[in-house]
Amino acid sequence: MASILGRVRRRILTPNVSETHLEFRGFPEKNQQSRELLETAGGSFLTGFAYAAEAASVVEVEQNLETVEREFQGFAYEGAGMAFAIRDGLPVGHRHHVVDFLSGPAKEHTYITYVGVGWALARLPKFCWPAVTSGVTDPLLRWLVHDGYGFHQAYFRTEKYVNQQFREQDFGWPDDGPQGYAGRAIDQGIGRAMWFVGGTDVTLVANMINKFDADRRPDLFAGVGLAATYAGGAGEPELRTLAERAGDCRAQLAQGSAFAASARVIAGLVTPHTELATRVLCGVTPEHADQICQESVPAEHTTGSEGGKPAFEVWRQRIADKLVAAARSPS
Repeated sequence: MASILGRVRRRILTPNVSETHLEFRGFPEKNQQSRELLETAGGSFLTGFAYAAEAASVVEVEQNLETVEREFQGFAYEGAGMAFAIRDGLPVGHRHHVVDFLSGPAKEHTYITYVGVGWALARLPKFCWPAVTSGVTDPLLRWLVHDGYGFHQAYFRTEKYVNQQFREQDFGWPDDGPQGYAGRAIDQGIGRAMWFVGGTDVTLVANMINKFDADRRPDLFAGVGLAATYAGGAGEPELRTLAERAGDCRAQLAQGSAFAASARVIAGLVTPHTELATRVLCGVTPEHADQICQESVPAEHTTGSEGGKPAFEVWRQRIADKLVAAARSPS
């Protein structure tokens, strides 16, 4: 049972649900179904955040998260990851909430939990970052933290990060990683957010991406592919149009889609839309996409690999290459 302190913490830390409404954010509404989908995803995120902000233990959070509708549980885990990371960054209480969370209920949601940690970085001053990121121990997946940060900035600071195409410089974390890659990982999150910013309207999203410099578009389309597969909101004709509009970034779009499929397969949260989007954007089933992702992991999970690129980028390139090869192979 939550303590008085937990209830106070929940009330102080949890954003108002109105912040996830398209009208409040000024995002376009493609249709009612799409609006309800995106707003439910946002609401589920805040539900997970509130559970983790209030909870006395990760076990209590797990029990609460399991009550969230299956399709949206991943978003709730993402919100919980953000709340636990913020709690790690506060000057009161212990600082191993994220570690405890990932050691138990969130083990199968590591991807999405790391993304939630990135949201926390966007909300706290930099002197808190060492404590916030203390639970990020996987050197391969830690770049997903930047993805979460990029999503937050594009979603809440849309004019600057999307309309003005602002690019983050000298991010400053991780200390031992190639600093130049942080901007690229952040762009992947910005692209993911643009699926929400554009209200799942494929034409609008593609047009927004094409206003960015050409060297940023592959990472942006990767983020869109992830969101279009994980969150949904587009039918088969729209997804095929998205693949066409990606043009030279088609492989990166597929890679992002494969990441989303893998995250849902690992967590046991595959939905009919996951199957549709993975088939259209990757040309394979979600299970095959997950297999490709697992088989493509670099042997050395270090901060640098193959020409100074982080292992995460080597991994992404291998996935993209294998998906292209699979698409060319006769069925």
